[in-house]
Amino acid sequence: MHRRFLYRFTMSTVSHYLYGPSLALLTDLYQITMAYGYWKQGRERDEAVFHLSFRRLPFSGGYAVAAGLAPAAQYLQSLRFTEEDVAYLATLTGNDGKGLFEKAFLKYLQAWRLDLDIDAMPEGTPCFAHEPLIRVKGPLIGAQLLETALLNIIGANTLFATKAARIVHAAGGEPVLEFGLRRAQGIDGGLTASRAAYLGGCAATSNVLAGRLFGIPVGGTHAHSWVMSFESEMEAFLAYAEALPNNGVFLVDTYDTLQGVRHAVEAGEALRRQGHKLGGIRLDSGNLSWLSQQARRILDEGGFPEAQIYASSDLDERTIQSLKLQDSRITVWGVGTRLVTAYDQPALGGVYKLSALKKTGGSWEDRIKLSEQPEKTSIPGILQVRRFRCDGEYAGDMIFDERTPPEGDAEYVHPTDYTRRNRFAHDTPYEDLLTPVFRGGRLVGPLPGLEDARTRAREELDRFHQGIKRFDYPHEYPAGIERTLYERRLEMILAARGAAKDLQVNS
Repeated sequence: MHRRFLYRFTMSTVSHYLYGPSLALLTDLYQITMAYGYWKQGRERDEAVFHLSFRRLPFSGGYAVAAGLAPAAQYLQSLRFTEEDVAYLATLTGNDGKGLFEKAFLKYLQAWRLDLDIDAMPEGTPCFAHEPLIRVKGPLIGAQLLETALLNIIGANTLFATKAARIVHAAGGEPVLEFGLRRAQGIDGGLTASRAAYLGGCAATSNVLAGRLFGIPVGGTHAHSWVMSFESEMEAFLAYAEALPNNGVFLVDTYDTLQGVRHAVEAGEALRRQGHKLGGIRLDSGNLSWLSQQARRILDEGGFPEAQIYASSDLDERTIQSLKLQDSRITVWGVGTRLVTAYDQPALGGVYKLSALKKTGGSWEDRIKLSEQPEKTSIPGILQVRRFRCDGEYAGDMIFDERTPPEGDAEYVHPTDYTRRNRFAHDTPYEDLLTPVFRGGRLVGPLPGLEDARTRAREELDRFHQGIKRFDYPHEYPAGIERTLYERRLEMILAARGAAKDLQVNS
């Protein structure tokens, strides 16, 4: 009950707590200049569909974990252009020194309210390249204004949650603690990483504010400075044991690591005399595999076979995997910098693309963005993602247009290779992943809490082939575009390129 209360508290107050009541200016200027252009053209009532996706799986991996929907929903619920916001926009000038925006447009912005339909994958859903994580449908101006903030929120959360899931997988069921706040990218970066890491499977965080705001378990012991502030390591350990007898984990590598383990054993004996137990020791440098083996021997011989061996020191999934292959005796993994900065891939590379447009009084028209790189060509339509299941395991994903859902057997094509296809019989079990979040700008019921999203991530990943979790040459999960949509997309590509070629010839 306590944790659920904290989470509800968070989602209603965290944006105000950190930034104040208005986040409407958390955007790129060109979003507002485009909105102004649409307004000047009298296109306020035009409707659009945008999809948020990414083009390549992060960390050269086999999957990603969708995250950030709850923070995004909080941002959207409180989205307003305040008097202070429009007053600032009124100070902006163009290259002629005159105001960039008309007063009437600024008045329009101040009266504007979210009036969009938004569908999204629930947090904790495994996802793949080109699949829309979020679909935004409704008035063009509003849909355009959401781009930057949604990419920021969803991109960072998804990146951190995916990194955490990979690290937790490498740990093989042993707890992973996230304690990267000191190395995180600012206050919001630290909070975002802590929340997403817990969603991705980490057991606890050192970030006390994240613990308070999100109801995440917190953990931690002492630093080298504690030991260095005493005349001897032994004195430091005994003082810590006296001060916090129920938090008896000792950092042993300030001076001599194995001597530090022996001192921890002595401190453990003092704890035992007080009716408490030695929780363990932490290794933060050196040959972690060999040191953990020696530490295990010392702890066992000292009468503390249940004491845990914690390890840190720039760990990530590959280092943990390597240490386990070396028969390390580490049982708790502390991961900081490489998790909270997504060290080996600091951005998801998310995109937010217009895929359909309906002018006032007209009908929906598909839109497509071309590129010399096939993976950068967008997918037109009003999209949904269907996930098929065979024998209890997920077997493939299909992106399709909701206006023309597949009839009979489902056939889909690899996004960049027409020769690679998959087919599922019409009676194959499936679920559609994009679910309603907002209708007409109003939240559709409460979103699942952080604990539910965390459980979903764990349970859903278990339903995929284990090969997608490999760090090297992971299995490529079958995910593609429904055949008729693929063919319509191809026709649009050829037509657009033909028009461009004719234009060059005629010019």
